[in-house]
Amino acid sequence: MVDLSVIIVSWNVCDLLDKCLESLRQARRSLRPPDENSFSIEIIVVDSASDDGSAELVRAKYPGVALLPQSRNVGFTRGNNIGLEHARGAYLLLLNPDTEVSPDSLGKLLDFLIRHPRAGIVGPHTLNSDGSHQSTRRRFPTLMTGIFESTWLSAWAPPGVERHYRMLDTKDNDILEADWVQGSALMLRREVYHDIGGLDEGFTMYAEELDYCRRAKSAGWQVFYHGSALITHHGGKSSEQVAALKQIHFQTSKLRYFRKHHGYGQYLLLRAMLLLQFSWQLCLESLKGALGHKRDLRAQRVRIYWQVLRKGLKARL
Repeated sequence: MVDLSVIIVSWNVCDLLDKCLESLRQARRSLRPPDENSFSIEIIVVDSASDDGSAELVRAKYPGVALLPQSRNVGFTRGNNIGLEHARGAYLLLLNPDTEVSPDSLGKLLDFLIRHPRAGIVGPHTLNSDGSHQSTRRRFPTLMTGIFESTWLSAWAPPGVERHYRMLDTKDNDILEADWVQGSALMLRREVYHDIGGLDEGFTMYAEELDYCRRAKSAGWQVFYHGSALITHHGGKSSEQVAALKQIHFQTSKLRYFRKHHGYGQYLLLRAMLLLQFSWQLCLESLKGALGHKRDLRAQRVRIYWQVLRKGLKARL
């Protein structure tokens, strides 16, 4: 067994993957004391059939990285589970390919888990590309959160909904217990994986870390946010390649979470509210396009909303 396994699922983000692996190379050096070689780390890249040279980059520039190339795009959750199945680490880090870790961040996260035996999962303080703070710590969502989060109604959400959900009543640089942390960088101890298994592959993209942290907490583990362990997250570069699918996956995953953890009644109510919102947006964008206002933009949005409505946002368990 090795001490730490880093698992990266990548799809067509070759340049960002290169920066991520280079940052891990630098962080790895800081983890190992200069006079000993006792600490061991493995890096696993699960490549989802990228066609941009990602696999070739790993083979040529990072020969020490374990490359698991797939014959098709297996998705984020399945890709992570493939990596987890191969990982040998006592501690496991699920890391997005569009991230860069600071030299001391891995050590701080590891040290925290070692010092706090009931802490099962810890997430770092995440920065945007421009160095600004990226909100990654959360409380569990309520039905009100589901209705307003990332929807057309978000601008009209009561202030307390977002403040509570995003833990805006806490400080970014503190170490805090949270309900869940964003999956762009999520470190856990192997015992958590033994207790609850891998990610739920019913979540193709989005909400998989929310579900995972909830399952971990239900099994008696604590989840923490570490405000002094810094990473940079360039944000959603794989999902940006498929705008309509991004909307479908986000809202369907949200609904799957509510059906799984809050029951069929809340799921039906939330689904009806979301479908009503997308129907209204479709009508509004169609009208604006017909009136000649930014027709290309309106046509693109109409196509996205129509695809969402055609899918019906049905979340099955």
